[in-house]
Amino acid sequence: MQSKSKAVRGLRWWIAVMLFASTVINFIDRQSFSALAPILKSDYHWTNRDFALVLISFRIAYTIMQAVGGRILDFLGTKKGLSLAVAFYSTISALTSIAGGLASFSIFRFLLGMGEAPNWPGATKAVGEWFPARERAWAVALFDSGSSIGGLLAPLIVLWVYRVFHSWHPVFLMTGCLGFLWLIAWRRLYDSPTRHAKISPQELAHISQDAAVPSNQEGPLNWGGLLRYRQTWGIILGRFLLDPYWYLMTEWFAIFLVSKGFKIEQSIIGFWLPFVGADIGNLFGGWLSSWWISRGWPVDRARRTVVLVFGPTMLVLLATAFASQYVLLVGIFGYASFAYSACSTMFLSLPADIFKARAVASVSGLSGTGAGLGTLISTYFIGRISDRFSFQPILIAAAIIPCLATGIIVSLVRAPKEISSTTTALAL
Repeated sequence: MQSKSKAVRGLRWWIAVMLFASTVINFIDRQSFSALAPILKSDYHWTNRDFALVLISFRIAYTIMQAVGGRILDFLGTKKGLSLAVAFYSTISALTSIAGGLASFSIFRFLLGMGEAPNWPGATKAVGEWFPARERAWAVALFDSGSSIGGLLAPLIVLWVYRVFHSWHPVFLMTGCLGFLWLIAWRRLYDSPTRHAKISPQELAHISQDAAVPSNQEGPLNWGGLLRYRQTWGIILGRFLLDPYWYLMTEWFAIFLVSKGFKIEQSIIGFWLPFVGADIGNLFGGWLSSWWISRGWPVDRARRTVVLVFGPTMLVLLATAFASQYVLLVGIFGYASFAYSACSTMFLSLPADIFKARAVASVSGLSGTGAGLGTLISTYFIGRISDRFSFQPILIAAAIIPCLATGIIVSLVRAPKEISSTTTALAL
C-alpha cells in the first residue's frame, strides 16, 4: 500500500467529478443538434417527421448499444470501456461538421448514438465500484446532473458559435474536441479502488463496507440470467415509460416553443429552466434518499419512496397542453424536469444497489435499452402527431405515463426480505 502522503483525500469524489464531466460533454455533443434544430429545419426545409428521422437514427444505435455497451463494459472494465466510448463519439461529433443533408446527418447521428450509449452503464458501474450504498445516490445524482449542465451549455455554445461564424458547421467541430481533453485526465486518474495508487487505507475501507459486491465468478452474467429477476424487469419497464419525457424536453422543447409562436432566441433561452430544474432534481432526489437511508430506512425503500413522491406530480404537464403563456410553459416544464430527474437518479442507482459488480453495467445497459425503445416509439409518434395535429395530445400522454412508471417501480423493484435492510446483491 502506498504511503499516506501520496493519497488523494476524497478520491472517490474526484472520480465522481470525472463521471460528471463525461456526462456534460456527452450531452453537449448530443444537444448541439437539437439546439440547432430550428436553424437546420429552415436551411434544409425539414418537416418535423424529417427531424424525427434523424433523432430516430441516433436512438436506434443508442438503444442497441446500451445493452451491448453494458456487456462490453462488464467485460473490458470501466477504465478501458469508457475510454473507447468517449474517443469514438468525440471523433464522430467532430466529423458531423461535414454533414450536408438528411441522409448524412442520419448516418452521423447513428454513429454518435453507438458511441454515447455506454456512458450511463459505465458511470453506474464506476459508482458501484467506488461508493457505499448511502453515498451512491449522491454520486449518481452528481454524474447524471451532467446531462442537465450539458443541455444548458449546448444552446449557449450553439448561439455563440453560430453568431461568430454565421454557420452551424464549426459547432460540431468544437464540441467534438472536448471529449479528447477529458480522455487525457480520465486515463491518468481512474483505476479500481483496490488497485489505485492514490487511495488511502481509510477511504478504501470506507468504500469496501458495502460497495457493489464482487462475485466469486468471473465475467459478466448472461442476459437470460438477469432477466429472470423481477427487479431487472421493474427497472427496464420503469425507464421504458419514464425516459421518453426527458427526450421530449431535450429534443423537442425548442420546436414546441417555436410552434407556439415564440422566436428562436426565446426558445433557446427557455431551454435553460427545464435543465436547471433537472439539475436540482438530480441532487435533491439523491440527497433525500440518502437522508432516509442515514435514518435507518432500507436502501430499496428509500429509492422507491422518492419515485412514489415525485413521479405522479408530473401530471402538472397537463396544463401545458392548454396554456400559451411563455413563463407558465417554461415554469411547468422546469418543475416536470425536476420531478423526472429526482426519479431518474433512483432508476440509475438501483442496478448498483441490487446487483453484484459483474452484473451492474449489464443491468444498467438493459434498462437503457428499455429507455431507448420507449424513446424510439415516442419520437416516431411525436413527429407524426405534431405534423398532423399539434403537440397537445403528446403533452397529455407525457403527463399520464410517469404515473404508470411509478406503479411499476414501486411494485416490482423490491429487495428480498432477508437482505432488504442493507445494500442488496442479486445475481450471484
